Amino acid sequence: MSVENAPDLTARGIDPRGPRFGAALTAVLLVVAILLGPGTGTIVLAVVAASFLLGAIRGPQGTWQGLLFAALVRPRLAPPAELESPEPPTFAQVVGLVITGLGLGLTLLGATWALTVFGVLALAAAALNALTGFCLGCEIYLLLRRLATART
Repeated sequence: MSVENAPDLTARGIDPRGPRFGAALTAVLLVVAILLGPGTGTIVLAVVAASFLLGAIRGPQGTWQGLLFAALVRPRLAPPAELESPEPPTFAQVVGLVITGLGLGLTLLGATWALTVFGVLALAAAALNALTGFCLGCEIYLLLRRLATART
């Protein structure tokens, strides 16, 4: 089934393996950015931040990583045991955007240490998600929702 003809699972939920796949690709790019350092690494960090921007707007399934998962990986897998709400992973994309955006902005302003510091923070979260399925941004989303519910 082509991506164009694939059913819209976001109405019911998204395949939780997609964001994990995206996190793995993001982690690889972050390692490259950190190793390259300011200069070329800044360009790679900008690509990661742009990816998070796409995810913040369209959800993780709307990023280039999500599209790769849908086109190349998902057709080769059995259906997921369950779908998950797209809201927590979308919020996680916003968190990733804030972290990488700060690192990118500070690096461009001359604080060359920021690429490494913020890159490592984003890498830790992406690697945790990719390796264990624990999404730090998703957990922050759920905590904020619980706090908002408790206040009302």
